[in-house]
Amino acid sequence: MKYQTQKVAYPYFTLATLLFGLQVVFGLLTGAKYVWNVDPLMHILPFNMSREIHINLLVVWLLFGFMGGTYYMIPEESETELYSPALAYVQFWLFAVIGVSAIVGYLFGWTWGMPFTEQPFIIKAGIVVVALLFLYNILMTVLKSKKWTAIQGVLIAGLVTLAVMFLFGMFFMKNLSTQYFFWWWVIHLWVEGAWELIAAALMAFVMMKLTGVERSVVEKWLYVEVGLVLFTGIVGTGHHYYWIGTPSYWLWFGAIFSMFEPLPILFMVIDTLRMVREKHLEIKNRLAMDWAVAGTIMHFFGAGVWGFAQTLPQINKWTHGTQITAAHGHFAFFGAYVMLIITLAYFIIPQIKGLKNFNQQKGFAVLYITMFFMVMMVLALTVAGIIQVYFQRVLGFDYLTTQSYMHLWYAVFFVSGIGFVAGAFLYIYDFFTLKEA
Repeated sequence: MKYQTQKVAYPYFTLATLLFGLQVVFGLLTGAKYVWNVDPLMHILPFNMSREIHINLLVVWLLFGFMGGTYYMIPEESETELYSPALAYVQFWLFAVIGVSAIVGYLFGWTWGMPFTEQPFIIKAGIVVVALLFLYNILMTVLKSKKWTAIQGVLIAGLVTLAVMFLFGMFFMKNLSTQYFFWWWVIHLWVEGAWELIAAALMAFVMMKLTGVERSVVEKWLYVEVGLVLFTGIVGTGHHYYWIGTPSYWLWFGAIFSMFEPLPILFMVIDTLRMVREKHLEIKNRLAMDWAVAGTIMHFFGAGVWGFAQTLPQINKWTHGTQITAAHGHFAFFGAYVMLIITLAYFIIPQIKGLKNFNQQKGFAVLYITMFFMVMMVLALTVAGIIQVYFQRVLGFDYLTTQSYMHLWYAVFFVSGIGFVAGAFLYIYDFFTLKEA
């Protein structure tokens, strides 16, 4: 660690890790509701509430991870101390209070808005303030630096998009089609626009630091990422526009363009590994490197293969809103963002703690356990979704009858979820007990 203000990242990763544990617990509770015919928590924690908390916790803890990774990266990338560590801590506590308030509010039914953006207006306003404080601190750090890099530029582009796009989810609109049209600007352009840019910048930084590869190798793929976000990320929004009354051209534009989104990060990692092999570069933190490579592969299959498999209009008209969609969501988020945040943690936390050769055994166990059980969860949901399409949408069976044919695969999903939660809790334990080998 070169700069003292990089320590600001630690509380962000700490809270992100704790919220990750809480998120997977609520995910397991939600999955259990598919398995048991009688839900003992029906009147305390119904399905819609547990699912709501599960998804919103995912968003909150990933954002904490992005912020922590950025606060560690930007001083080193800009070769200067962070503009205001005090502001970073204010932002941390403000976001923590907002996030906890939103989750607690869901338990009491305090919701206001569309799915995934159910936060009351005051909470949404607070999120905007947090995003602006974050953007301001990063911008001022870069501006006081004499160094300008592509990594900084892509990161800032992602942060600006992060702040601006959330504004479209703050207000109700009278026309439901218009409401959904702009709602996807938040849901899609956050995840497949702003988050992709931020993730690409963080991955480029990690690749350079882990391998010692030349900056030009990773930065050329960052330029490709920006270009693809402009075309695939924005135009690809159309693959969500099948059912809301938008013009039919969105069907093909959205389907075709969205398939290319995971490619730049995949090629960046492949190109970096090629340079490592050709120049015989030494990788000391093999754990973080393996997490990065595995995450890239999972990102490609989850977002790319599983996404494209159902994004063509001829397929999507059958699969839309089924468990196949849920399989894609779990696979894509885990590969694209969850594994990235854990990669950052295994790279950054040893640096902050001053560990020169930390014990990596539990970290590898976490990698194998979570990957295996996530793949099992995805396969179970995929098979359940295929059954759902055939019985409900082809044969015309009613919803509950169709669910009975899917029960076995819900059980496989739930058991796999238990395994995944075990891996997640092993990661939490490892995070707080990292020490020299």
